[in-house]
Amino acid sequence: MVVGQETHPGTGAGAVPPEFRDAVATMRAARLRPEILCEEMPAPQRIAPYASALSADVTVDDTDLGTGRIILLHDPAGNDAWDGTFRCVAYARAEVDLELAVDPMLGAVGWSWLTEALDAHGASYGAISGTVTRVSTESFGGMSDEGGTAQIEIRASWTPMIPDEAPALAPLDLAPHVEAWGELLCTAVGLPPVPEGVAVMPSRRGQRGPGR
Repeated sequence: MVVGQETHPGTGAGAVPPEFRDAVATMRAARLRPEILCEEMPAPQRIAPYASALSADVTVDDTDLGTGRIILLHDPAGNDAWDGTFRCVAYARAEVDLELAVDPMLGAVGWSWLTEALDAHGASYGAISGTVTRVSTESFGGMSDEGGTAQIEIRASWTPMIPDEAPALAPLDLAPHVEAWGELLCTAVGLPPVPEGVAVMPSRRGQRGPGR
């Protein structure tokens, strides 16, 4: 799979900057769990001169348990709100138990899934912000036997950074950020963590089963 690179007319974008091209290449190098079906998606327009995006579903036994996307934005001129020239924008949605949906700590716990995943994968970042939303649905009347459902949605953005301990002139590596996003998706749907010492196989990028 090739991660798409988009430039947007009217933003002053010209030839793709090498630093953006290299950053997108590191997105392709990310290693995701095999339950994650990841593919290229159109990047949003008019947010930044350059953008790349991935979408993913977490699928177990042909059942989709969660979905998400991650977008890399780049503005060579910099952006004061980003405190840098790159920005990651991520989204994750998953079904959760109704009992968990009413837990007042769900928001803080959901946010910790992201920050702990970023830290665990060694992703350096700054200016992080976002929201955690819970959505619950109850059925009544003729649909009362269907019971209720609940979802959690995590939206976040952060500025990827080169670690302080990295060699001089080291390029920006987006692989840890994409891998942390993948871990967030798996945690949100309730998959157990990969045991320490077990290798994570490359995601089945762009592959869809029958009827998908």
